[in-house]
Amino acid sequence: MLYEFLEDVATADIAFRAWGKDLQEVFKAAGDATINTMIEDLDSIELKETRTFSLEDDQLDLLLFNFLQELVYYKDSELLLLRSQQIEFEEKQGKHYLNAVLQGERLDRDRHQQRVDVKAVTLHLFQLEKTNDGWTAMVILDI
Repeated sequence: MLYEFLEDVATADIAFRAWGKDLQEVFKAAGDATINTMIEDLDSIELKETRTFSLEDDQLDLLLFNFLQELVYYKDSELLLLRSQQIEFEEKQGKHYLNAVLQGERLDRDRHQQRVDVKAVTLHLFQLEKTNDGWTAMVILDI
């Protein structure tokens, strides 16, 4: 688990810090932390359905923001709990591009112990930065 939930950062929301040796790892960790905010046991999510999407942004941190928002969107629109399987990045002419393959399944209230419902990713204290060890992200989720 390459993330930790942070107490005392957000009173009525959920905050976490994610990290990884590269962009793929920190995006995957942040995605897992977002889903883990909603579902107690990530291993209870079976990889039955696949979704792919592409995103682009001028700023790398907003690319992460939009990536996490996609996870919330699929949960809201299709009741799909998705986990990252493959994430590829490209930078061209000052823009950052992401192609993602995610797998998961529809929420099953009998098997998936729910925690809280994430409404959105917030920009409050949102951060993605390169460190000596790789990358870290700070995220606050509106619940």
